[in-house]
Amino acid sequence: MASGMGGLTTPGATPSIAACGSTRPFQAGSHIRLTGALSAPSATIFSVMANLSRRKFLIAVSAATLAAAGRRGDLSFAAPRRQRVFIGSGTPNGILAYDWDSAAGELTPAGVAAKLTNVDWITFSPGREFLYAASGVDSFNGKPTGEVASFRVQNGELHPLSAQNSASAGTCHVALDHTGHVLLSVDYNGGSASSFLIDAGRLSPIAWTEHYTAHGPNADRQQSAHAHFASFSPDNRFAYINDLGGDCIHIYSLNAATAELTPAGTYHARPGAGPRTLHFHPNGHTAYSVNELDSTVDVLQMNRINGSLALITRIELLPEGYHGLTRACDTVISRDGRFVYFANRDNNFLYSFRADARFGNLTPMGRSSCGGKTPRNFVLDPTERWMLVANQDSNNLSVFARNPETGTLAQEGKSYAAAAPMCILFS
Repeated sequence: MASGMGGLTTPGATPSIAACGSTRPFQAGSHIRLTGALSAPSATIFSVMANLSRRKFLIAVSAATLAAAGRRGDLSFAAPRRQRVFIGSGTPNGILAYDWDSAAGELTPAGVAAKLTNVDWITFSPGREFLYAASGVDSFNGKPTGEVASFRVQNGELHPLSAQNSASAGTCHVALDHTGHVLLSVDYNGGSASSFLIDAGRLSPIAWTEHYTAHGPNADRQQSAHAHFASFSPDNRFAYINDLGGDCIHIYSLNAATAELTPAGTYHARPGAGPRTLHFHPNGHTAYSVNELDSTVDVLQMNRINGSLALITRIELLPEGYHGLTRACDTVISRDGRFVYFANRDNNFLYSFRADARFGNLTPMGRSSCGGKTPRNFVLDPTERWMLVANQDSNNLSVFARNPETGTLAQEGKSYAAAAPMCILFS
């Protein structure tokens, strides 16, 4: 029986996926067929195993299977069935906990993980032993700034470690560099960015900061700079700050030892576009910048020598002839780089694309429901057989089945209550 929210089905329903013009049930527990060398074990393997007991033989073959899968980057079937998920929430109970069942694609509420007001973003350290959060408050420690906090993660629980003032109010995003020693935060209201050094999960006071002054032609949304998103180049040499208010991406050289950023250029988006987020394709040189205000995506080529960004093409996300309110917001890229997804608020849809793994070029596959109102963030679970969406204004998390081979998302999913969900993070 369908529920009353966005055409979602009840948690016990089995979603369907459209593939190649037909509809078929998506079986969450389907077996994975090994391909390549493992699909036909060589005579060498059998000769080596000839004198082993059956139990030792099975153990050895299982180890070889996992090792080969790791070389292919295909460990999705080995992901734990149940794991903790943290949700950033725009409420005083700023980080919520859920338990995720990857076999059934179901979430179970597990209480409040941390009381931190208006958490817009959360991210893990490389080993997932620490969690960092952006609190979009207007004052902290008696100063007109947001808050950046860190927590130790133990047995699925969060234990406060440190908290620092950001550069200004409205802290909306934090990003950790690939060494795990530098954290960047950005402030939407104050139009600023700052960096912090990390020692055993603890944040230093601000090591570097910059306040932006550019503004764009949109009188309602670009009256001043609005830093919105921070990211790092795949080789960790460069850092990027998306400035929605200034229609640009600020580019910096990164000193990971000191957390100092040195200006290295600027990418200028189309006037009034409002660049919101930046994500790098696994090929290491293609990036996708989602423009919130005109609902487009700039497909960019990164220069590996100087970190500069050059426009390859621009993708329109809106249906032809649409002229209503629209806000594009976020990006998801599959691990193998074959599929890319974008979300649009106000229209409330996910847009699926097939990507060229070498160059990152996009071919549209179609739009599907986000299962609620105002998708703020969305992610693939570790098995990549499910897409989870944080729908901020309808206070729910949506779960859609996904076919990893075709990249297709189910048109109907499951819905779980969550107060103002802003960000989804798998432990």
